[in-house]
Amino acid sequence: MTNNNISTKQVVSVGLMLFALFLGAGNIIFPPFLGQQAGTNIWIAVAGFLVTGVGLPVLAVIAIGRAENLQTLASRVHPTFGILFTIIIYLAIGPFFGIPRTATVTYEVGVLPFLSESMGQSFMPLFILSIIFFAVSVWLSLNPTKLVHRIGTIITPVLLIILSILAIKSIINPIGSISDPTEAYVTNSFFNGFIEGYLTMDTIGGLVFGIVVISAIKDLGVTNKKAITKIVGKAGIIAAIGLALVYLSLTYIGASSVGEIGILDNGAAVITASTKVLFGNLGSIILAVAITLACITTSVGLITSCAQFFSMQVPALSYKKIVYILAVFSTIIANIGLSKLISISLPILSFIYPLAIVLILLSFLHPYFKGYSTVYVGGMIATGLISLCDALIAAGYSLGGIGTFVTSLPLSAQGIGWFIPGIIGCLIGYGFTLLFGAKSDTETNTMVN
Repeated sequence: MTNNNISTKQVVSVGLMLFALFLGAGNIIFPPFLGQQAGTNIWIAVAGFLVTGVGLPVLAVIAIGRAENLQTLASRVHPTFGILFTIIIYLAIGPFFGIPRTATVTYEVGVLPFLSESMGQSFMPLFILSIIFFAVSVWLSLNPTKLVHRIGTIITPVLLIILSILAIKSIINPIGSISDPTEAYVTNSFFNGFIEGYLTMDTIGGLVFGIVVISAIKDLGVTNKKAITKIVGKAGIIAAIGLALVYLSLTYIGASSVGEIGILDNGAAVITASTKVLFGNLGSIILAVAITLACITTSVGLITSCAQFFSMQVPALSYKKIVYILAVFSTIIANIGLSKLISISLPILSFIYPLAIVLILLSFLHPYFKGYSTVYVGGMIATGLISLCDALIAAGYSLGGIGTFVTSLPLSAQGIGWFIPGIIGCLIGYGFTLLFGAKSDTETNTMVN
């Protein structure tokens, strides 16, 4: 018999698990820095941040809930694109960048401040930390059926308590008054906030976490596709509310901290200094615990998602074996250091992130254009060409006249120059179908509306 429902408590547990999977260290670091930069324009800037830091990631999870997995969703463009794009997404958010970053950020914020100067310059602390960190991640990942319990009902509440204490303290006893915005945020606050949320990588993460959420719901006994989609939506709302509250409070902390600690170079420095002002030396310990918990949950979510995907692609390798492979590989990559890891990842993310956004948005418009693959193809080609140029420019390549053209596109200054070409590409694809005819996507008649 098909089970179409679970208890409210179970829905909340799944929602809290999703919230914790999204809330990595980067999500704790970016908002305070945004607050410092935005100053009195904080609410306009944070509105932009919430679009890409909360809205799009939740839509990504729901899109996967409707399509069942990323490969099915991406195959609406073309089956070959479906498998290649999915592999690229899982490698980027997984062992190449996302998973190693969880360990390096834990080290930078949660361990390095407690080390002596000489010890901090040694490679050994990061090496030891990464081994311990991924050993714990492996233990939590080896039994995905217990993921909701371990993360949704144990780790997440502890993380929420820590963040709540920090937020309440900052409201009752503010660090200082909100400062004036920096030059970049005087007239362009919304889009600067939009880009900050874009850099969290959570939209890509949502495409990967979707399979974890679906698996967790199925493990609770739900097998009906419509019921799964409905529960994914409810869990997404719970996660969105949690993320929004965290971002608002952390952004406020950053905005009110300038008078006391000055304008700092990055969000890690801002939240570290602010926490120390609010709680003294105890603040560093509180922050270290929060960062470690946030990074562990994200690491576990990414390892679980990637292991489930690659075990299906390579049946000869079991889920357990791939978990170990991912952990060992991520340990090696993590030891190149956070700064180098970010510098390498940014150009690649500049290319694949816009493609992910367009794919998600089209998935919700799917029934309105009858699922024609030409619409997906047109959107992906136009978006991909512009985002590829943006990625090459970000990597330091000079593209001559092409680069000048790309940087002169509407919204290019705001970091989303691919948006208008993407729309035009979709319209051209739709027009091509109207003129020459094409069969509707076979998923149109079976998809969950």
